[in-house]
Amino acid sequence: MESKKYVYLFKEGNASMRNLLGGKGANLAEMTNLGIPVPQGFTVTTEACNRYHDDGGKIAPEIMEEILEKLSQLEEITGKKFGNNEDPLLVSVRSGARVSMPGMMDTILNLGMNDVSVQAVAKLTNNPRFAYDSYRRFIQMFSDVVMGIDKRLFEDKIDDIKQEKGIKYDNELTTEDLQRLVSEFKEVYKKEQGVDFPQDPKDQLVEAIEAVFKSWDNPRAIVYRRLNDIPGTWGTAVNVQQMVFGNKGDTSGTGVAFSRNPATGEKKIYGEYLMNAQGEDVVAGIRTPQPIAKLAGQNPTLYKQFEGIVNTLEKHYKDMQDMEFTIEEGKLYFLQTRNGKRTAQAALKVATDLVDEGMLTKEEAILKVEPKQLDSLLHPTFSAEDLKKAELIAKGLPASPGAACGKIAFTADEAKERANNGEKVVLVRLETSPEDIEGMIAAQGILTVRGGMTSHAAVVARGMGTCCVAGCGELRVSDEKRTVEVNGKVYGAEDWISIDGSTGNVYAGAVKTVLPEISGHFATFMSWADKIRKLQVRTNADTPRDAKQAVTFGAEGVGLCRTEHMFFAEDRIKAVREMIVSKTVEQREKALAKILPMQKQDFIGIYEALEGRPVTIRFLDPPLHEFLPTAEEDIRNLAAEMNLTFDELKATIDELHEFNPMMGHRGCRLAVSYPEIAKMQTRAVIEAAIDVRNNKGYNIIPEIMIPLVGEIKELQYVKKKVVDTVNEVMKENNVKFDYHIGTMIEIPRAAITADEIAKEAEFFSFGTNDLTQMTFGFSRDDAAKFLKDYYEKKIYEQDPFAKLDQKGVGQLIKIAAEKGRTTRPDIHLGICGEHGGDPSSIEFCHRIGLNYVSCSPFRVPAARLAAAQAQVNFPRE
Repeated sequence: MESKKYVYLFKEGNASMRNLLGGKGANLAEMTNLGIPVPQGFTVTTEACNRYHDDGGKIAPEIMEEILEKLSQLEEITGKKFGNNEDPLLVSVRSGARVSMPGMMDTILNLGMNDVSVQAVAKLTNNPRFAYDSYRRFIQMFSDVVMGIDKRLFEDKIDDIKQEKGIKYDNELTTEDLQRLVSEFKEVYKKEQGVDFPQDPKDQLVEAIEAVFKSWDNPRAIVYRRLNDIPGTWGTAVNVQQMVFGNKGDTSGTGVAFSRNPATGEKKIYGEYLMNAQGEDVVAGIRTPQPIAKLAGQNPTLYKQFEGIVNTLEKHYKDMQDMEFTIEEGKLYFLQTRNGKRTAQAALKVATDLVDEGMLTKEEAILKVEPKQLDSLLHPTFSAEDLKKAELIAKGLPASPGAACGKIAFTADEAKERANNGEKVVLVRLETSPEDIEGMIAAQGILTVRGGMTSHAAVVARGMGTCCVAGCGELRVSDEKRTVEVNGKVYGAEDWISIDGSTGNVYAGAVKTVLPEISGHFATFMSWADKIRKLQVRTNADTPRDAKQAVTFGAEGVGLCRTEHMFFAEDRIKAVREMIVSKTVEQREKALAKILPMQKQDFIGIYEALEGRPVTIRFLDPPLHEFLPTAEEDIRNLAAEMNLTFDELKATIDELHEFNPMMGHRGCRLAVSYPEIAKMQTRAVIEAAIDVRNNKGYNIIPEIMIPLVGEIKELQYVKKKVVDTVNEVMKENNVKFDYHIGTMIEIPRAAITADEIAKEAEFFSFGTNDLTQMTFGFSRDDAAKFLKDYYEKKIYEQDPFAKLDQKGVGQLIKIAAEKGRTTRPDIHLGICGEHGGDPSSIEFCHRIGLNYVSCSPFRVPAARLAAAQAQVNFPRE
């Protein structure tokens, strides 16, 4: 059996080996094959990284042997020797995962330098200043990146010398200054590490490769992977590449370029460079770089060669490229290329332009835009200028995109009142609950101390398109004092704060927001996506406003209308509470009769907003206690309003208290106990449909969804009450039209017995929020407290409430879909949990043949695109 190969020279690889060589390594190999001037080197594979972790953090002897073998082959290619006293080989060491992970691991340059080779480089180049500048940079990077020594310790030494000599820039330091820095840097290293700075280049190389492997599991890499759906099993490759120097004098330089403008998408090379500099000087912004166009005047021949290579790379990769280049004494080298990160506007322009230029098909172009990028086109963002000056005070989870600023409001009532008085407010809460809905609607944005990406605040905010930062544990909120404390500073109700729901950042003061511009490319691009996709996209909407918003974003109907959200409104909560505290059916019906006309108006508004598109209405789901007050003062006020004694009302509230409301008296169980609730809701649904059919001419076919069914007999019982009421209403109005009754599959037992349930249900809608809670056995709000421990210990890589757990919950959906179809081949299947807006979950729904996904209005465009990408990657008829 042939032994596994763990290390490849660039010339031995190609673009198809991305999984093994990582994105950077595969691109370096591909550029080498294209004949582009690339400093040569080798790639240690992602499999070597996984093996390193499996072996308890050690490089296996056979992998070490391969690394040294490739090192000697690189010495032959370059004609230089590692650690040589006359012409030393110096290398850079960089990480390179399958997909770009910016900021995960810094680069180490000039590796191979030591006290002897620095003198050789000085002699060889006749430039001692360059040699010692390279050596001090290496010590600084190696100490920071490999050994974790605080880089500030080195920056302070540089600042001291600059201050002492009255100079401003690093490039004004003399050879003697740099020699002194080398000596001082080595002292810092010895003090911090307890040993001398390593002089053997091979030891330096091994330490650097191990540091890259370790970086795959550093906390920021784990968070980045979770946010970008990158599996931890992929590992990172390591690229060891011969150094070329942009800091050898005035005919040398370094820069970064894009084949098109990454901010606008304009077809024009965009980039910056610095002469007599190394790579990090451009990025660090210590000196101001020149625009790339200036190089054309400075060195026309070199620029022409540069332009030719840029065009070659873009044509080869059929995408906008982000490239790093170095000029060493007049000779041009390309150090890397990758598909460039770009704004959403630029992504759409580049994709549509590449189709117009004949470089891509529409199907290929659809894959060039990330669905979640579209978010930024639909929400306000902070002005880039103002953001530079803003004071960052805390960071939470980016729970709902957009940007917002306002004065701090501590309760929902306060937010509503102050907003009505024309104030802009940000609602700051420990956590939100359903009764906060009006304050959440009134606020510019929502900030919570507790809760995850799928907490109540996050889900509701996304549905409304309101900016939300959740789980910001650094905040200390006191409702009593009406203060927020963070890092020793206290903010009150008159203080402004600004929150960024796309990054999770919280700023002190008001940061100016700007509305996004949706360009014509958006409509063109989305029309291609709609023609390609097979999966329909509906929305979760509880108000005409949300429904209308979703339709403008391309929703094809409502997949989930939660009727309980309507019950919290101020004009009806009293009647709802009256219904709850009623002791007899007659009392309950009397209270429900007050709610009926309001509920009917809700449905009329939604039907009209949808203009004949389908609407799935879920009957009352939450436990009744959620509609009742908990504070003693509120209970007293309500008791007085309802002509009850405090004790009577308190007893009712206590009676309704549940140890585990998530698994308590809710969903269809309410309709089993109180069928009059289901009857009232049915009447409202059908009467509203009759009204809109008569007045607007829309062909409304109501879809009634009975929630939380786990047993067919439950569904049979509630369905009979619904059907009888429908017949009654239709008879009263002398009409007959189609309607559908289905159920929400959110209990594992329902998924397992779906063939039976399909005898009664015409459609299934998978409520994956509850199905995930029931399957995992923990509630999403509580899970936020301990999931971080699970991520750190690599038990879970993802939040199962944000990305569908395909192995467990997904299998239940698949089983239910297959069983449902065996009983009822034409059963309509959809998903309406939060996962309906997540691209990887949408792909799963496409693959198992669901008819639609439903998500909050502002996620509709992203869902349309994800559904199209799923069809391109996994075609289905």
